[in-house]
Amino acid sequence: MTNDITILQNQAIELLKELIATPSFSKEEEQTASIIGKFLALKNIAATRVGNNVFALNKHFVESKPTLLLNSHHDTVKPNPQYTKDPFSPFVEEGKLYGLGSNDAGGCLVSLIATFLYFYEQSNLKYNVIFAATAEEEISGAGGIEYTLPYLPKINCALVGEPTLMQMAVAERGLLVIDCISHGKAGHAARNEGENAISKAIKDIEWFNNYQFQNISKLLGSNKMSVTVIETENKAHNVVPAVCKFVVDVRVNELYSFEEVLEEIKKNVQCDIIPRSTRLRSTSIPLDHPLVNAGIQLDRNYYGSPTTSDKALMPFPSLKMGPGDSARSHSADEYIYIEEIKEGIDLYIQLLNKIV
Repeated sequence: MTNDITILQNQAIELLKELIATPSFSKEEEQTASIIGKFLALKNIAATRVGNNVFALNKHFVESKPTLLLNSHHDTVKPNPQYTKDPFSPFVEEGKLYGLGSNDAGGCLVSLIATFLYFYEQSNLKYNVIFAATAEEEISGAGGIEYTLPYLPKINCALVGEPTLMQMAVAERGLLVIDCISHGKAGHAARNEGENAISKAIKDIEWFNNYQFQNISKLLGSNKMSVTVIETENKAHNVVPAVCKFVVDVRVNELYSFEEVLEEIKKNVQCDIIPRSTRLRSTSIPLDHPLVNAGIQLDRNYYGSPTTSDKALMPFPSLKMGPGDSARSHSADEYIYIEEIKEGIDLYIQLLNKIV
């Protein structure tokens, strides 16, 4: 096993090219899981596969030590229809490595693999180090990190690889999707009969559009509620609808639990409230956590991320940080700079050297 960072950087870039060339849409990550498992096996690292997730423990794992998880995902979204390049043909042009998943989150994934390799054989670590390449992140699926965690030893904290320009996302908004149902009474529109469910829905929608939650986060700002879908089952123009359904997308800062948000909503609207899921909760890591302190020592800035990731499914402190730029994620002709990967590996190693 080599600790030569330049060699690790080159190996990581070649691995990323192989992953880009292999389609790995969410729930269809079988081949990339095999590639990652084979890569580790060639390094004489025993990896475990559960579903389409692959994980490995450092060579000198000691149960009594705290454990740091290095995690990123190997699934991708489907190619943006505006692609002008083959999304599965990795190539480098003007220092950019093009290909689907190169930025989100292939660069992070291979950088964390290289970092894991760097520390794998070290016997005097203060922390155990586990690497996990997980599936279904792009759809927040149950077959990814959530499925993997029960197979892992106790985790004390995690470094989650997502493109953040190697700055520290210390907090992340939660996502709460609510189905709302307003009830009226059917009637004939011409005879002024019934009770219009749309009119009732509009009153509640106005509340969702205008209400401001009291607690405003320094990192994430205020909670945001957006009505994104509205419909009735009635297709006749002359019938007053008895039911109107609409959907609310709620982005929650780290100062509120989902239960608190739902309770506040129920106190102020007349419609029925049905949360689809409460899995993707807001998260934050203390600013005095060793991972954050290490980043600050490396002149990394911290911020609150408006997007959700697998960090939301981790019941322990986690820091989101990685090479690449979130603004490029899911874009046509996705790319990551080769130098971003090299810098990411170097900074990851420096970060861990300060705590492990």
